[in-house]
Amino acid sequence: MTHPISRFAVPKLADMPEDIRTRIEAVQEKSGFIPNIFLGLAHRPDEFRAFFAYHDALMEKPGNLTKAEREMIVVATSNANQCQYCVVAHGAILRVRAKNPLIADQVAVNYRKADLTPRQKAMLDFAMKVSGPAYEVGEADFETLAAHGFDADDIWDIAGIAAFFGLSNRMANVASLRPNDEFFALAR
Repeated sequence: MTHPISRFAVPKLADMPEDIRTRIEAVQEKSGFIPNIFLGLAHRPDEFRAFFAYHDALMEKPGNLTKAEREMIVVATSNANQCQYCVVAHGAILRVRAKNPLIADQVAVNYRKADLTPRQKAMLDFAMKVSGPAYEVGEADFETLAAHGFDADDIWDIAGIAAFFGLSNRMANVASLRPNDEFFALAR
């Protein structure tokens, strides 16, 4: 890569704590490359561990939200936050998880016009509210989500994902975190 992946220091893999290096090597083995977010956060090992522990708790757990729907939340809210890294990286993951090469681009540009179910649109409407004017969340939002079959745990998950990626989007923007070239072609 000819451009730096972050404006902050990026440690060499060999210099990272063993647990972080092991996690990164496992991701590299599975995907064929190291996503830049892993390298960009590795210079702060405690924050790396906390970030990925919460990421995994939100994104990898079983529940009523599919893994593709979780990625939809990330892509839509990351677009609203103008986070190029997360739109590109999670757009690629969404294409893989949804088994649909178009959906990530549709959601990234304007989820309201995307080929989504009414349930998914309601989920993203709520996620966008959490990502922006969260102080406006009220009982009507919970009633709308319940009408689409979401329970209290689902609503917590939607809010948690939107809020967590608000933090992630802001840190990626501050760091000028660059998406890996590999993400652009993944699952197209």
